[in-house]
Amino acid sequence: MRRALRVAVVVGTLLCLINHGDRLLAGSLGGRELLKIALSYLVPYAVSTYAAVGAIRAQQARAQRGASSSVGR
Repeated sequence: MRRALRVAVVVGTLLCLINHGDRLLAGSLGGRELLKIALSYLVPYAVSTYAAVGAIRAQQARAQRGASSSVGR
């Protein structure tokens, strides 16, 4: 979870600066822009978490297959 938060902060900040930097500096953000900024942080967090869970599950499946194949030996 900590790693996903770090990814979200770095990637989300870069996306916000690229997509909304001019409005941030001008101070002219509306509700719609704030929602987009929130999504700029939420999406990288979700993708990073999804990838980490997938990697853990794949590793567990490999370990389980390895343990079950050595039982019959």
